[in-house]
Amino acid sequence: MSRSVPALVRTLLPAFGLMAGLASAEAADLPRRVPPPPPPVPPAFTWTGFYAGVNAGYAFRESGKGFTDPTYGTVTGGAAKGGFAGGGQVGYNYQLTPGSGFVVGVEADIQGTAFAKADAAYLGTVPYASVRPSLDYFGTVRGRVGYTFDRVLIYGTGGFAYGGGSASANAAAYPYALPDTTRTGYAVGGGIEYAFTDRISAKIEALYLDLGKRVSGATYYDAATATYYGAGRSDAGFGLVRAGLNYRF
Repeated sequence: MSRSVPALVRTLLPAFGLMAGLASAEAADLPRRVPPPPPPVPPAFTWTGFYAGVNAGYAFRESGKGFTDPTYGTVTGGAAKGGFAGGGQVGYNYQLTPGSGFVVGVEADIQGTAFAKADAAYLGTVPYASVRPSLDYFGTVRGRVGYTFDRVLIYGTGGFAYGGGSASANAAAYPYALPDTTRTGYAVGGGIEYAFTDRISAKIEALYLDLGKRVSGATYYDAATATYYGAGRSDAGFGLVRAGLNYRF
């Protein structure tokens, strides 16, 4: 019996070797567990690029009440009122560093206006009619410099401003040179803009515009209508607060 056990072992060893080889081959054929690659890191958001959009807001055009005519005396009333202003803008931004950093750019816009009618004016108790043209539209061409915190951009802006409109309804009654219907000046201000997506952003902006104070002319009294006609006081400029929506290309 003792001699038969080694013989049995010698008989079974080749079988065990074959089974071990087969198991090793099957294990080699099994797929290896490799950890999945990390997800790609999205590129940092940038404000660089062209954009276009629309805006709407309110222009504060209160110019004060009354002034002194050098010939006839004090004119009361006639305060210019503010009103709606809306239009569109186009521009280009360049971000100096990705993520957070400085942004420079340029923007041009044009606005239509719907100002309220000015108060009635009097020289003493006699009506005083202004021959100044209306301001039906205005626009700006401005530089922008700001700092961005990823998708939030805070900026200052300033540059050239222009505007124009139609002649006064009282122009035909005025015998002297009429004020020009177009005017130029400057605009300064600032704002904040937030990018909701890589393409769409919204802004709130405040500007001060001065379109020149070069109006002069003598006051004329028309005895036939018992009315004074004149250019009135010079505009003191006006403020503009507006919201806008931009699409970046």
